[in-house]
Amino acid sequence: MKRTIKDLKNIQGKRVLLRCDFNVPLDNWGDILDATRITASIPTIKYLNDQNCKLIICSHLGRPKGYDKFLSLFPVAVCLMKYFPNKVKFCPKVVGDEVKRDIAKMKSGDILVLENLRFDPREEENDPTFVKELASYADIYVDDAFGVAHRKHASNYGVALKLPNAIGFLIEKELNVFEKAFKNPKKPFVAIFGGAKVKDKLLLIKNIIGKADVVLIGGGMAYTFLLAEGINIGKSIVDLDLIDEAKGILKEARDAGMKVVLPVDHVALKYDRVIKTNNLDADMIGLDIGKKTIKLFQEEIKHAGQIVWNGPLGKYEDKRFKTGTFMVAKAVAKSSAYSIVGGGDSVGAINTLGFTDKIDHLSTGGGASMKLMEGKTLPAIEVIDTL
Repeated sequence: MKRTIKDLKNIQGKRVLLRCDFNVPLDNWGDILDATRITASIPTIKYLNDQNCKLIICSHLGRPKGYDKFLSLFPVAVCLMKYFPNKVKFCPKVVGDEVKRDIAKMKSGDILVLENLRFDPREEENDPTFVKELASYADIYVDDAFGVAHRKHASNYGVALKLPNAIGFLIEKELNVFEKAFKNPKKPFVAIFGGAKVKDKLLLIKNIIGKADVVLIGGGMAYTFLLAEGINIGKSIVDLDLIDEAKGILKEARDAGMKVVLPVDHVALKYDRVIKTNNLDADMIGLDIGKKTIKLFQEEIKHAGQIVWNGPLGKYEDKRFKTGTFMVAKAVAKSSAYSIVGGGDSVGAINTLGFTDKIDHLSTGGGASMKLMEGKTLPAIEVIDTL
């Protein structure tokens, strides 16, 4: 069992470095479009603040190549000020003398938000000098950044090896939810997988064989499985190198008694025209599941005891091909099953429809949740001390 923040004793007045995942979407003006990842860590921040420690918060935002004013964490700091009035200060640096001065001025109960970690390229390199500098700012390290727990970066992996450490409430909840879902699933267990790249989901599907009762496959990844079944896919996205592996997984799943449901109709693009079709001709590109497939998926979802969903079921960012993802989102939200949704696009669909409160668990980490579902460990969690 990993040490949690409730296991930390006598931290009043101590400097605590808290790694969060505040990788939130911003509009062109730098305003936060969806604060889900910020609000998800508020319980951890509040608990630590109530312990009267000196809280130093760090996070990344986006994929900057050096400094980028449009990816500053300043809007995040402003958002936190609403939750913790008169306690939050923003430091426009990641490391260096200005950070040291701001930390030296901190009083118990203060919160300091550092600038975007990825403005320094050493963060993603897990550079020892960067690790040493970050670790020097704190007495204790707390990790609440589930979204990057599958990465070995300086702030979530390197620093954890240098300081007494613990996980926050967000990570604790994510780990508990996925452990329970896969070790003792409610039946029937229906898994829904989408997304463009089949290679990202093969291990995941393989790992749920013997656990899930039904798997529904949509999105671009479905066309590799359809071709493996000998079904024409036209010009749809496909990974030819993985046809044999997909064929083997389908056989293994069916031999184990797991029902696999693939698309039976499509919304496709033929040149510049949108076509609804049961069969994909040579000049068609499948970009969404069709009405018949939606009904098949809805029927399985209706009878589910537990649902795990990762990945969109079409090119949902294009309004012409969003129906499949949105109709499945509605079905999951209306279901009485215990539901877990992970992955930015599927979570985004739930949020857009206003169904957030209808889902039992919205995971904050697409890549990290996928690794857990594949049965793998998360490097940033592995280095946290055990009790």
